[in-house]
Amino acid sequence: MNMEEKLTSFFRFEDLRVYDKSLEYYTWLTAQVKNADEFSRKSILMPFLDTAARISMNIADGSSNHKSEFVDYLKYAKSHVRQCVVYTAMALKNGVFTEEQSETSREMLMELTKMIGAMVVSFQRSLNQRYENHHREEKSIDSEFSTSDMEFNY
Repeated sequence: MNMEEKLTSFFRFEDLRVYDKSLEYYTWLTAQVKNADEFSRKSILMPFLDTAARISMNIADGSSNHKSEFVDYLKYAKSHVRQCVVYTAMALKNGVFTEEQSETSREMLMELTKMIGAMVVSFQRSLNQRYENHHREEKSIDSEFSTSDMEFNY
């Protein structure tokens, strides 16, 4: 394994498609900021960029935690996606985005929210399954050692 492969595999979130998509969105958005006037950049686009960056940050931060905590971070990322939808509308209504830019933004955000939602559902299913299996095992152990089967010698 070469040095680049070692570094990439160390940060596991970099292997996630949803992380790559969130970076694609941020990169696309950065290109949109370059042509904006100073007022639009400060009032709408810079907070918009910050929010878009938080999508990627939450995915990265959450990936180092247990599944249940990762689900919380994914939900935060999804919340930032919704905030980006609001910023997209603000940019369109204030003439910062064209209809085409707005549509592109919305399409990318829809894809992100679907991907994040699918991850949340997948993790929640596995957590629920593990919870159910744990309780089945407890019931099995309880039934093996019920008090009616035990003899008590005092």
